[in-house]
Amino acid sequence: MRGFYIGRFQPYHNGHHTVVEEIATEVDELVLGIGSAGDSHTDHDPFTAGERIMMITRAVREFERANDLVTYVVPIEDLNRNSVWVSHVQSMSPTFDVAYSNNPLVIQLFEEAGIEVRQSKMFDRERLEGSDIREAMIEGDAWRERVPDAVVETIEEVHGVQRIRTVAKDDVVERWEVGDEE
Repeated sequence: MRGFYIGRFQPYHNGHHTVVEEIATEVDELVLGIGSAGDSHTDHDPFTAGERIMMITRAVREFERANDLVTYVVPIEDLNRNSVWVSHVQSMSPTFDVAYSNNPLVIQLFEEAGIEVRQSKMFDRERLEGSDIREAMIEGDAWRERVPDAVVETIEEVHGVQRIRTVAKDDVVERWEVGDEE
């Protein structure tokens, strides 16, 4: 059986990793859909689809070995038309038998399309929230222990912390004081 799990993965963190570990006990193959694949270089979506593919591909290798899990990581561009979103996802992905999500809208859309949806437990949600991890990167707080080692390596390789700090800066408007020279 092939499952489908979608997320923005900005970044892929230990909560996602634990969900994938759980899913790996239920399916033989897993498609990981990278949502908002076209978004990058903002404080909300700092990483490119390619960088997220690297993070996930490297991180899930342990499940491929331990569980003989076959994984596919596919980018899914945003489509701001909910009525056709599932067919869009299906056109961008290998076929799948069951979808995994805790997002109420995603669950409703898959169910309306006749696709079985399974929910998973949220793991350490207070610490493992993408927005909190990105904020920790910006502020220079601890974030590395919240993501798999393979993700730390990828973020460091692409200079991701520097990028998110740069894109998170507000525009600075300098005002000339009376008497300042140009």
